[in-house]
Amino acid sequence: MKRIQIINGPNLNLLGKREPSVYGNQSFESYLEELKTRFPEIELSYFQSNVEGELVNKLQEVGFDVEGIIMNAGAYTHTSIAIADAIRSITAPVIEVHISNVYQRESYRHQSYLSAVCKGCIIGFGLDSYRLAIESFL
Repeated sequence: MKRIQIINGPNLNLLGKREPSVYGNQSFESYLEELKTRFPEIELSYFQSNVEGELVNKLQEVGFDVEGIIMNAGAYTHTSIAIADAIRSITAPVIEVHISNVYQRESYRHQSYLSAVCKGCIIGFGLDSYRLAIESFL
């Protein structure tokens, strides 16, 4: 069974409540249940933190043992060299995911420190960005 780790960064614990016009009305936990039903052949694990160091720790913890990582680093995408270095240091391929199309938003969101060290990026398909990332590992 393939094992895929989903890692979400700051404020993504508020999905369903936070800016529904941008992020939708569904919590990530309820969407995760849909993903587990849709992909029963994959062991999906989920981790969320608002703390940069905890995201780095999780990448290092799972980054040599899973077949793939789906990472939505939230605002740390645009600021964290530490997360980019952690991705560079592990062997599991990482797909960078964003719910919104960051290029239709503020200009500071157009810069990603993670894209260059990730296998690929999926941006702007709502929560389905995660489904597309899972399918990229199949």
